[in-house]
Amino acid sequence: MSDAERRAEEAALQKKLIPLADYRALLGGEEKLSDWLMVDQAMIDTFADATIDHQFIHVDPARAKAEAPFGGTIAHGFLTLSLLSRLAFDALPGVERTRMGINYGFDRVRFMNPVKSGVRIRGRFKLVDLTERAVSLQSAWDATIEIEGAVKPALTAHWITLAVLSPPEE
Repeated sequence: MSDAERRAEEAALQKKLIPLADYRALLGGEEKLSDWLMVDQAMIDTFADATIDHQFIHVDPARAKAEAPFGGTIAHGFLTLSLLSRLAFDALPGVERTRMGINYGFDRVRFMNPVKSGVRIRGRFKLVDLTERAVSLQSAWDATIEIEGAVKPALTAHWITLAVLSPPEE
């Protein structure tokens, strides 16, 4: 990613910041949906290279079609999980005064349905818990990654994020 692309992404993030009072109102409210995102073979191959996981069900379309029960290659489960960050960026606002966001962890992750190469996915997020501290905000999300046209989601997770906040101005 170029410096210009990074600056544009940062500017887009800044536009999505909302006051803490508005963020609190998300707790227990309606779900937020991301845009659809294509998971193609190039993305899967790049992830395989990054993680040194080149199992044929991910990177060999001919062999996967012949030998695996999925009809072709599938995304790594951890690729699907890692896309939560991108999908959340599309769907969720941030909080004003946020200096940085951190993945705090997961209480639960379940891989429900493989993501086949060439399909689109999207994230569905519901804020279910919020812990406020002096300079941080811990958010717990029920997160689902849906596969376009599929009844069963790719994954469900209870995801915890942390926003590190600048001190309030006095």
